[in-house]
Amino acid sequence: MTNRPDAHTDLASGISWLAAPRWIPFGGYNVIMARGLTPDALVERLSAAAFWGVPAVVNRAHGEHTAEEIGDPDLFDADEDVHLRYGEHSGLAFVVMYGPWWGEFSDLGPVSEDGAHVFQVVFEEDNGKPVPPFFTYLHDGRTACSFNLHLDGSWGYDGVDGDPAVAARVTAAIAEAGLPVTGRAGYPGEEGEEEMRRTLLGILGRLFDLSLPRERVLHEALPTATLTT
Repeated sequence: MTNRPDAHTDLASGISWLAAPRWIPFGGYNVIMARGLTPDALVERLSAAAFWGVPAVVNRAHGEHTAEEIGDPDLFDADEDVHLRYGEHSGLAFVVMYGPWWGEFSDLGPVSEDGAHVFQVVFEEDNGKPVPPFFTYLHDGRTACSFNLHLDGSWGYDGVDGDPAVAARVTAAIAEAGLPVTGRAGYPGEEGEEEMRRTLLGILGRLFDLSLPRERVLHEALPTATLTT
């Protein structure tokens, strides 16, 4: 981990911009970033973890597409297949998921095997249930850090889980920012959730040196893979 307080404060280069509501279609976001893997290797490993242990077929024939094009029913089956737009930025391979990705992936631990560092930020924003956003850091097949980004103690997450040393460092950074570390004490309620997400994503970006290219993800064409069984 790195700890550079001045790193990635720009919303265009960090990950804080993920806090904004509905920044991509299909009900929320599922973003994977990896250090130690190429973008192609990250796509292959995610395909092996998809569809509850049944390896998916990776179809790269679609070439490069924008997020808007993936929502075009004349080009893609946005309701049935999971689509991955992927690339590399600031030393990180990244994948942004589209289509019905929720519930379609089993344990992502194997994605981080052989020394890879894998980071996931996921939020089922339009789920009918109040599912909070989650951050997970995986390394060498194990969970190094995981917690609920609303810090409200819901969905079985109360505090920061994972490797004690990593969890302690994240917990200290959260407490230093004046946010509640566990439970609902100090929880700002729904009206404060977006700002809480933004603050936490900024902390995580600095601690783990994470960055996602906002303009490329939102507006430019990226290599696109479709996962099918």
